Amino acid sequence: MRQRTRTAHDRRPRVVHGAAVALLLSLAVAGCGGDNTSTATTSDLGSPTPSARLTAPPTTASIAITSPATPLAAQPTVDPYEGIPLVDHVEWTENVDGARLLVFPSEAGRRTTYPGSDERAWQEVLAESPDADTPGMRDQFICHWDWARLVQPNKPSWNIEPWRPAVGYPATVQASCNPGGPER
Repeated sequence: MRQRTRTAHDRRPRVVHGAAVALLLSLAVAGCGGDNTSTATTSDLGSPTPSARLTAPPTTASIAITSPATPLAAQPTVDPYEGIPLVDHVEWTENVDGARLLVFPSEAGRRTTYPGSDERAWQEVLAESPDADTPGMRDQFICHWDWARLVQPNKPSWNIEPWRPAVGYPATVQASCNPGGPER
């Protein structure tokens, strides 16, 4: 039997999924509110490890490993929630800082991993509230979609505010989805 020769393609870094990503996410977006840093503890990691602070959003490079045994997660090829709303409803409120849009994801919105579902959900938000169509609000929503729903899957609503500065998606993630100050 002939052995296969490994190519450079075979040795490319593989992305870590599962518990490692959840840990990185919890460090990056500890609840999407309050303090912009988070501390990992022994119980988070399952083994004694010193506390860690994350000062930048995770990147593909920071979660890549070189083990060829780590399989890439398969994304669904058919949308299991097609035709089912990803956003249950939205509601405008006022707080000490100004207007706030509460976005209540549906159960399908909390569970889907289908590519492009973030944009479909954002379009559902805009259909219910066209006033939300600002770059800063979209970045806050996508930040919550990408990170907060994984870190706090049962959070009743995601709060996005038009008064927050539009700093771009990476800086929005860096600010735990709340650029311009903590969530109050």
